[in-house]
Amino acid sequence: MLSENKIEKLQTYLKNLNNAAVAFSAGVDSSFLLKIAKNIPGLKVIAITAASSLLPEKELNDAIDFCKQEKIKHIIFDFDCFGTHGFKVNPINRCYLCKKELFKQIKELAAANNIENVLDGSNADDDNDYRPGLKALTELAIKSPLKYAGLNKEEIRFMAEKMNIKSWNKPSFACLASRIAYGEEITREKLHMIESAELFLSGLSFSQLRVRVHRDIARIEVPEEQLDKLLNNREAVVSELKKIGFKYVTMDLSGYRTGSMNEIL
Repeated sequence: MLSENKIEKLQTYLKNLNNAAVAFSAGVDSSFLLKIAKNIPGLKVIAITAASSLLPEKELNDAIDFCKQEKIKHIIFDFDCFGTHGFKVNPINRCYLCKKELFKQIKELAAANNIENVLDGSNADDDNDYRPGLKALTELAIKSPLKYAGLNKEEIRFMAEKMNIKSWNKPSFACLASRIAYGEEITREKLHMIESAELFLSGLSFSQLRVRVHRDIARIEVPEEQLDKLLNNREAVVSELKKIGFKYVTMDLSGYRTGSMNEIL
């Protein structure tokens, strides 16, 4: 059960800030953090979202809708991930390179709005995988209140549901570039193909999914208990993903797991 001490620790941490800009992706973590921060008396809060090839249009629209509903000032800026040195060759520290440039620009936008504290939605579970982007957050002094309070994903979902946040059971999302095998060039076309494929598969109501890309192969991950469902829709899935541009369509028999591209490291 969620410890009330963790929520109190989070609220106390936020109360000690005069202002905060939340890097907002519309996922459950950043949505929960943004709503908690908004409810802290006297705390000036804004949301900042980067529109880029890495963020599906649906996620951007969800972010816009949430901020309108909560009446939170929302800054959207265009982020050219391909302008980040080394990004498109997709080295194993790609996430570090991209996050460093992304949050540098977010910090500049926050400062232009007289806000000195930039927050992100990292939680206590994020140290359990290879996440070089966390190093960039540390170097830029980005604050991670959810991690500080010791809140994990399950606890955040529990609280988000209690607070009537629509995304409380939203599948976890990572940037689209994380779907492409290390060392394989990242292109706008590949990112668009991934977005289109995952949008189609999400229409089949999988609780979680990923379309991993290995050159012209799409490797689909869904939870083990839903592998039969994927097989039952085999013809439609193969047909649609080939239309999108994949030459081969495969199912990963190990099922969905976070960071499967890191298994080679």
